[in-house]
Amino acid sequence: MKFTDFNLKKSIQDAIQEAGFTEPSPVQKEAIPLILDGNDIIAQAQTGTGKTAAFGLPIMSMMKADGSVEGLVIVPTRELAMQVSDELYRFGKLSNIKTATVYGGTAYAKQIERINQASIVVATPGRLQDLLMSKKIKLNPHFVVLDEADEMLDMGFLDEIKNIFTFLAKDRQTLMFSATMPKAIRKLAEEILQEPKTVSITKSESTNTSITQLYYVVEERERDDALVRLIDFKNPNKCIIFCRMKKEVDRLVAHLTAQGFKVSGLHGDMEQKQREVTIKAFKQGGIDIFVATDVAARGLDVNDVTHVFNYHIPFDSESYVHRIGRTGRGGKTGEAITLVTPNELKTIKRIEKDVGTTMATEVIPTRQEVQNAKEDELIAKIAGTQITESAIKLVKTLQHDLDIVTIAHLLASMIQSENAILGKDKIGLTLDQIALAIEKIRNERTPSSRNRSRGRSGNDSNRRRSSGAGKDKSRSGHSSRDHGGQSRGGRNSGQKSRS
Repeated sequence: MKFTDFNLKKSIQDAIQEAGFTEPSPVQKEAIPLILDGNDIIAQAQTGTGKTAAFGLPIMSMMKADGSVEGLVIVPTRELAMQVSDELYRFGKLSNIKTATVYGGTAYAKQIERINQASIVVATPGRLQDLLMSKKIKLNPHFVVLDEADEMLDMGFLDEIKNIFTFLAKDRQTLMFSATMPKAIRKLAEEILQEPKTVSITKSESTNTSITQLYYVVEERERDDALVRLIDFKNPNKCIIFCRMKKEVDRLVAHLTAQGFKVSGLHGDMEQKQREVTIKAFKQGGIDIFVATDVAARGLDVNDVTHVFNYHIPFDSESYVHRIGRTGRGGKTGEAITLVTPNELKTIKRIEKDVGTTMATEVIPTRQEVQNAKEDELIAKIAGTQITESAIKLVKTLQHDLDIVTIAHLLASMIQSENAILGKDKIGLTLDQIALAIEKIRNERTPSSRNRSRGRSGNDSNRRRSSGAGKDKSRSGHSSRDHGGQSRGGRNSGQKSRS
């Protein structure tokens, strides 16, 4: 199936072609025809499956672009609001469809001015409710989208969403997208949707087959060493490392910065301006590594992330799918790497079963294996380097005191010292030890152990609700520390300062 099969209006189809998209994703194949037929829909699909295009393309194709607000998209976070706006702008620019982004922490007047010029408003619940209740704006959109509905529920926005819908006309087409469908979401759907059609992307479809999923078994004390070793070995172009807690993000950012990586952190205590600057640096290549909590990374959408590292395994399967969905986007391949202790192997097996996937287990490469791989890369890089006039002059100057072989040896020694792989030679368990640990878990499965596992998983929703990070209603008053910035030299230049 191709996008041309949907018979979207020409300006939208031209924008799709300009973006380089040809084949729709599963959620797009199912949702777009239903939306074009005028149905309300409730769609269950994971992050990273192309949901923005799934609702954006059909509603923009049906818009008149007459200068009024015809579409309203409600999202949980500022970052997601900006990213959805960017993507809708890309698809709608040839149709004269303008977007306005509305979220807390910025001036009302500027946002109201943009709303008055927009065809689509993308908004977070808190600020949108404020604007509607204060009568600063009045909206009568024909299309209303709730994106990441379960995230808004987790962040405590249910009351705001219900209140927002009291300000909207009944004569509308409403589209709800959610990764999960808890009872509260289904109840909300019954209240705001009219005879909705259901779109459900199965687990096998939602798990991106272009993502290689690996896990490495290490002792708790080895996590830092294992992470650095794997980054050295995988040499990611751009990666995200997920942690469970803000203090862990700060500590890991400091540790990786000391190792010579260009790294920054993202968590709930950062002010919005700092978050925007940090995300922009990550997208544009000023930062290679992002260390983030699940809550802080909500809405983060970067297309060229090559690797995702789970410093700690997430508590539940949904979080795992959300995390690894940050890589392998836009038809590209990606790797998702998880560090686990022997005691966490049962959680890996539970996630595999829940998600309907299989993760391969591998052994952390030794220091010598990584060194050999680096030397092979270095040889290939040297062989492919063009000789410059300044390099010729430098060598001629050195030849006054040294012979050419000595010069070559000195330069090679200097480069190798900058790329030295530190740490102990062997990290983590061997394949035989991992197999024994898995067998032990199988033999020890008891009702009490299963109950403990379920109890631990169930507590995660309470943690996320209590965090409050990213909630639109309370945006100020937090101090922030910038652990980002670039290390001297940085990984891209091949100069790692290891201490």
